[in-house]
Formats: sequence, structure tokens, C-alpha cells
Amino acid sequence: MAEKKITLDQVRHVAMLSRLALDEPKLAKLAGQLESILGYVAKISEADVTGVEPMAHALPVCNVFRDDVVEPSLPIEKVLQNAPDTDGPFFKVPKVIGGDEDSAG
Repeated sequence: MAEKKITLDQVRHVAMLSRLALDEPKLAKLAGQLESILGYVAKISEADVTGVEPMAHALPVCNVFRDDVVEPSLPIEKVLQNAPDTDGPFFKVPKVIGGDEDSAG
């Protein structure tokens, strides 16, 4: 099967999609480089991968989870000691929804 050649129009289209302004000599150079890259990809696709498990990472990766252990929580006074403003046992924050500018209609 004959290899397809990458045309300047195809390179121009990819450059436009990439928002790249390229002059004609640069387009011609990139066309050759893209053909070379696609040639390598075609070579890789010729490799026999029968029996090879698909993988997402080259190294074996596993999550490291710890067991959930119930521990005592901080006392409420300690939690709120650095809060800029409190209302009893709660953090007090500025109103962001339903303010004056939200209700004007």
C-alpha cells in the first residue's frame, strides 16, 4: 500500500486550527517533518502486540490507601481560634448569593 503524502493544504489547515501563522517555506518544512513522524508511527503499528496487555503507565502503579481510623477531632474552640469572624460554633463569611445586586431585577 502506497504511503499518503501530506499536502501543504493539510499542513496549512492544521496550522490554522493551531492558530499558527506560518510562511510557505515553514509549511513545506513542517510537511516533511510530519510525514517523517507519521512514517515512524506506521512502523510502530507494524509491531506484533499479540498477547501484550494494554497499559496506562510504563511502571506498575497502584494507589496507596491507608485504613480509615477514627481519631478524636479538634475541639471547636481550637478550630475557630484563627477564624476572622465567628457566629457561635460557626464560621461567619460574607454573603455572596442573594445580595442586593443579585436581587435587583
